[in-house]
Amino acid sequence: MPSTRPTEHLHAADVPEYVRTPPVTFVAVLGDGAPGTDEFYRKKALVADVADELTPTGSTPVVEIQYWYPEGSRPVEIADFYSVNPVPSLLYRVLCQVPAGVSQTDVDAARTRAASTADTASDEVAVFRMPEQDVVQVMHHGPFAEEFTTLGLLGEFARQQGLRRRGPHHEIHLDGFTRSTPQATLRTILRDPVV
Repeated sequence: MPSTRPTEHLHAADVPEYVRTPPVTFVAVLGDGAPGTDEFYRKKALVADVADELTPTGSTPVVEIQYWYPEGSRPVEIADFYSVNPVPSLLYRVLCQVPAGVSQTDVDAARTRAASTADTASDEVAVFRMPEQDVVQVMHHGPFAEEFTTLGLLGEFARQQGLRRRGPHHEIHLDGFTRSTPQATLRTILRDPVV
């Protein structure tokens, strides 16, 4: 099996690669259903608003999302992640990176300060720590609908390396977006933990 090399959390090459990502601390909220719904965008705004209170002035929080299917769903690999099970059955975690020492008390205070219009009492906004991990990843350029092709390339790369997905699919949206943002120039890191 090939060995990994360290990489920065917010970096990926334009070709598939096998790397080790560093540990990262996030503020996060859970959700379910298809991406692109009103609820999805509401949770995305909430996490960004809270993270904005916890990050250095002048930096814009990068929104990241982990996706997985409920227990009992058909098994999926990297290339077929969005095509085997119904997309509305997805579970997800919306994330924004915050400084490593942030505590739940810090998050609760930031949530109060943010007074986000996207906040509801039903949302649990929490600290989430992602450990160092081995992943395959690639930079996707352009519309989200074209991720199928890029995931196919990433899945084939993993297969050739003898690697299998072992956790939630991870998307890092380096460019901010709303429902109406043109997607032609968007950059999204597609990342999957592997073993």
